This record gives sequence, structure tokens and C-alpha cells, in this order.
Amino acid sequence: MQYKILIVEDDPHISEILEINLSNENLEVICAPSAEEAFTILNNSFHLILLDVMMGGMSGFKMAEKLRKENNPIPIIFLTAKNTENDLLTGFSSGGDDYISKPFSIKEVIARVRAILKRNTTSSHQKIEDRLVFENLIIDNESKEVFIDEKEITLTKTEFEILTLLAQNLDKVYSRKEIIEKAWDGTIYITERTVDVHITRLRKKLGKYASMITSRSGYGYRFNIPNS
Repeated sequence: MQYKILIVEDDPHISEILEINLSNENLEVICAPSAEEAFTILNNSFHLILLDVMMGGMSGFKMAEKLRKENNPIPIIFLTAKNTENDLLTGFSSGGDDYISKPFSIKEVIARVRAILKRNTTSSHQKIEDRLVFENLIIDNESKEVFIDEKEITLTKTEFEILTLLAQNLDKVYSRKEIIEKAWDGTIYITERTVDVHITRLRKKLGKYASMITSRSGYGYRFNIPNS
């Protein structure tokens, strides 16, 4: 199977370097110089987007937000010269799956691309049951969808895998390292802070059920039902 990647980057030099090196990895690569043009190209045949943050016109963050609002689950890796903690939080909150700071190593880009593609085509968890039901919160393992009060909430693949991992093992505390191992398939570039950012975003999306994901200071996270 040949994976297809969309590079959205307005610097032609960077775009060319990425295209050549990723093509050499037997990946099919299509380039777009702007988010606006990317939307005219993007379809269900793509497996991943490498997305520049700072572009003329629509920014990478805005493009990611638009894709997630349209319930498009395609994995996104941001490419950016902005690398503060707030930038990281903004990137993941926009729906990104990973974040690579410029200047970057091509070997690092390839490693992260491979890691994202791997975990999006293989399952990190054994199937325990088709549906997990907690009052009006339903986690459907078959369709990979989550519903609250019969309304679907949009989660990224990483968010869904974290939620499923915790919900399938009530009251078990998972360390950040264990969550990285399960949800990111042990990707070495993922930090414990990245786990915290994803948990924060996941809690926000769960709304009234956010309190079911609790933390144990110094240990990690767990899923529990209050008063149970």
C-alpha cells in the first residue's frame, strides 16, 4: 500500500525538500502552496497532511480547525517556526496530531510521518466490546464514534484512543508514559506534556462528562464513574 501525503507549505524551497525526501520513502506526495488551494485538492485518498502554520491567507491552524469542524479525521502534522508551549497548545487544540518545529531534521520528519501512518492503520488496542455506555455517553468501538445525549462529538484518532483506553479499564491509573505507548505506539518524539494537552482538549469536548477523566498527582490519569 502506498500512502498519500498532502504538503501544505508556502515556501517552495521547504516544500521541494519535503517532497523529494518523502517521495524517496515510497510515499506519494502532492504539494499545495496555500490552505485555500489545499482544499481544492484534498479528498479521501490522502492519509496525512503536513501543514505549515504561518501562511498568507488562511493559516494552518485555521485550516485544521475547519477540517475538524467538517468532521474530517485525517491526521495533521504542523510545521512551524513557532515553538512555545502556547503554540503547542494552540496546535493540538486546533486538531493537530503532531507538531514539528522549524528548522527540522528530515530524518525526524520521516520518523514522525511513519509513526503517524503506522498508528492510523494498525490498532493499538484489543477490541473488548463494541460499545461502552456511561449514562448518555456512548463510545462506539465499531464505528469509532462518541455520542453525548445522542449527539456525535468530534474526536481525533488520538483523542478517541486515549478515551477508549481509559474507559475500557475503569479506575486503572495510566501513567503518561503508558498512554504514549498505547495511543502513540511508543513514538519517541511525544512528550508527557503532549499527553496533558490532549487530556485537556478531550475533557473540554466531553463537557458534562469531563470529570470522568481524573488525574492522580504524580501517577497519571484514569476514567472513573463518580459515586460508583
